[in-house]
Amino acid sequence: MSVKSRGEYASKHLVPKNLALLLCFASFFAGMFFTNRMLMIPDGKGIPSMSKTEDKRHMDCDLKIRVLKNKANSSRGIPGSQQSIQAVDKAISNLEMKLTAARAERETVLNDPVISEDLKNGESTSKRKYLMVIGINTAFSSRKRRDSVRATWMPQAEMRKKLEEEKGIIIRFVIGHSSTLGGILDKAIEAEERVHGDFLRLQHIEGYLELSGKTKTYFATAVSLWDAEFYVKVDDDVHVNLATLGMTLAEHRKKPRVYIGCMKSGPVLARKGVKYHEPEYWKFGDVGNKYFRHATGQLYAISKDLATYISINQNVLHKYANEDVSLGSWFIGLDVEHVDDRRLCCATPPDCERKAQAGNICAASFDWQCSGICMSVKRIMDVHNRCGEDKNALWTTNFTQTTRNSDSGKVHTREHALTFVGAKDV
Repeated sequence: MSVKSRGEYASKHLVPKNLALLLCFASFFAGMFFTNRMLMIPDGKGIPSMSKTEDKRHMDCDLKIRVLKNKANSSRGIPGSQQSIQAVDKAISNLEMKLTAARAERETVLNDPVISEDLKNGESTSKRKYLMVIGINTAFSSRKRRDSVRATWMPQAEMRKKLEEEKGIIIRFVIGHSSTLGGILDKAIEAEERVHGDFLRLQHIEGYLELSGKTKTYFATAVSLWDAEFYVKVDDDVHVNLATLGMTLAEHRKKPRVYIGCMKSGPVLARKGVKYHEPEYWKFGDVGNKYFRHATGQLYAISKDLATYISINQNVLHKYANEDVSLGSWFIGLDVEHVDDRRLCCATPPDCERKAQAGNICAASFDWQCSGICMSVKRIMDVHNRCGEDKNALWTTNFTQTTRNSDSGKVHTREHALTFVGAKDV
């Protein structure tokens, strides 16, 4: 067969050009269709995908960060732009922290089955701003202590809801789970919760040696649930005057990273078998050394940025034997203002009573030798009667207008001054 005849035979069996082009386009669109179907596979069972609002918020944050970085890079090398560069760098840092915090918050919500399904499904994406969240650290065996707190300084039922709505103050007893999930201890707490509705359950196994871990989980959970200016931890054998505490914290509301409490520096106890023994004593230098300055564990408060920092870094924050030491260690190396305020650690009567009569009402009272009110179930009512603020003080105080008299040290507001009701005034 000649070359010409072979070419003629091949040309008869070639696909027309138009048909070939049509087949190419059809194959392309078919591939796109099946690719999209693969990308639309839902998340794993029980894990909701990120809501459109959250996704948009993250995209907006990423876009702002890129714009600011480009702006900073374009300013470098231009004389007189150093302050502008610093301002842009600070804005970038703040945006990156907000983005990381949002992601950490979502992770906390998704990983904690205790948090409501409404939050998990992203139905409540906008949060109101609260003044403070108070977590009362408690244990399974402390039912009587909880009842004594409910009978004194912690508002109940509708009054507690009013406190949240009108004053922006959230109060919850904080407790995890027993080592036997769903056992008799957990069921007792669930029954108590049905009556009072004032618990914050943590994804945490309770135990005295696990207080540092509980503290981390508390702050991470609280900051994921409530957008507050301050997050407070208090023990269930401490008496608190809520209006005074609110005004004390409100003095520092413009500070981004503040750590408030009664600062101390106790000895590092190396000997085994003693209370507060520190197994990692060698990290603090020679035997006999003291801890770095930190707030005593009966009551302390941190600002939102610090609670967010704990939430973001909770998996790598080291836990020491003592919970208050652990918290203090997490802020070493950060630009944090430590506020030593002795109104947060007054002694029980006659100390707090004498101070109240002098016009310097205490925010919290307890006995140092007992690390709380000694025999608190029996004595907290007496402390409340003798050292408690006026019953109307909480409802008449405007926390947004708090000021401080630097000369006298007395705290007051422009509209209302706190008054004291002691045993002689009743």
